Amino acid sequence: MKVTKYEHATVLVEKAGTRILIDPGTFLSAVDFPQLDAIVVTHEHPDHWTPDQLERLHAAHPDAVVYTPEGAAQAMTAAGVTATVTVVHAGDEVEVGGVTLTFFGGRHNEIHSSIPIIDNLGVLVDGELFHPGDSYTVPEVPVGTLAAPVGGPWLKIGEAMDYVLAVKPARAFPIHEMTLSVAGRGMHESRLEWAAEQGGGELIRLAPGESTDL
Repeated sequence: MKVTKYEHATVLVEKAGTRILIDPGTFLSAVDFPQLDAIVVTHEHPDHWTPDQLERLHAAHPDAVVYTPEGAAQAMTAAGVTATVTVVHAGDEVEVGGVTLTFFGGRHNEIHSSIPIIDNLGVLVDGELFHPGDSYTVPEVPVGTLAAPVGGPWLKIGEAMDYVLAVKPARAFPIHEMTLSVAGRGMHESRLEWAAEQGGGELIRLAPGESTDL
């Protein structure tokens, strides 16, 4: 499995000719992706998807189905998204070109008591890579690789460290970094690195466009 990190929370997963893109949000640069088979949107916030991004991707990859929770699907319908959208729930499994997508969680982490909590689903790709969206959902299965949120309005670094400690991945790489300065990102990543090492794992630092083989 090859994983390529892009800006913020966007991740491309490639395995045996199947390509799945996760969370193409507002920070994502214009990228000409190879043929996509599916797109996963973890929740409705624009840093994880926008109508313009989905329409651009749909034009280039008309057969790619969008898998997303109910709240985001409603937002896509309201925005007039023309891609095929399939609603998924916690516990669902979907097969895409021989790759299994398993969905966990249900709710976005709280930002503030004044802001409604929305739907959010983490996705486990073929039993290896877990992308939690904006949540601290711990799958009830072992996780080889964790896309670990490192910054954001809902995130406290101590809680992010506790999340990595709870998941105990063999490896992790930071995502959700675009709200941080360069210095702040380095500070937060060092904390996640410590947390990963406590479970015998490692932290892999990926700049946008960089890949790692799992």
